[in-house]
Amino acid sequence: MEIAFLKSIGKKILREIGTLRPQFNDDSLGTGAGGDTTFPIDKVAEDIIIENLEKEGLDCNIIAEERGVKINDNSHLTIIIDPIDGSKNAVSGIPFFSTSIAVADGKYLDSLSMGYIINLINGDEFYAERGKGAFFNGKKIKQKRDKKTIIVAFEASNPYGAIKRILPLLRIANRVRCYGSTALDLAYLSMGAISIFVTPTPSRIFDFSAGILIAKEANACLSDMEGKSIYQLPVMFNTKTNLLVCENEILYKSALEILKKS
Repeated sequence: MEIAFLKSIGKKILREIGTLRPQFNDDSLGTGAGGDTTFPIDKVAEDIIIENLEKEGLDCNIIAEERGVKINDNSHLTIIIDPIDGSKNAVSGIPFFSTSIAVADGKYLDSLSMGYIINLINGDEFYAERGKGAFFNGKKIKQKRDKKTIIVAFEASNPYGAIKRILPLLRIANRVRCYGSTALDLAYLSMGAISIFVTPTPSRIFDFSAGILIAKEANACLSDMEGKSIYQLPVMFNTKTNLLVCENEILYKSALEILKKS
């Protein structure tokens, strides 16, 4: 599999969403395997991804937010799919949502080999291959060494409790944002648009997999909020973790020290 294949899928979804978006609403199609409401836009995007994987004849396992898990016992390759990350934004008319696809060639998160995220509003593409760096719209991302904490972004399923947990970290920010798409948070952090990203409540594997590889390949620093590595977590549907991701080591050490004192 090559990044070009994932990019071709992303462009198909972007075209389809652009054509059909006025028809999307918040009518529920039920509950997806991930436990969230499935909206029409989720189904459209996931159908495109699965159909293209099947046409390609790939021998792989699949972890998908809506359909759940498909295991091929003869394969060590796993595709991790979030068809629409930020689907509530999408159906509410908020222009910040994405498709996220990651590939792992082993059993743990350190085996992530490829990550792709596309912003489904403006077509921004972020992607990475293990050991080859991260790219934004075809250009390699260069590490930023800014010591200033400009924007701290967070995502949380329980905002009241989460904000209390990270309030000391928010105090050092010039601006604080909660955008509603973990994948895009991580993608834009990789290029330096966000200084620090934190998820005080556990994030799910399909939300963060592509994003953490892209951030890592852009030389961002990341762990859980206690400073423990997340790379030995299993590539499984129910894998969750909180996250602390910073655009460089300087900010990471500062943020981790603040959280440990709180």
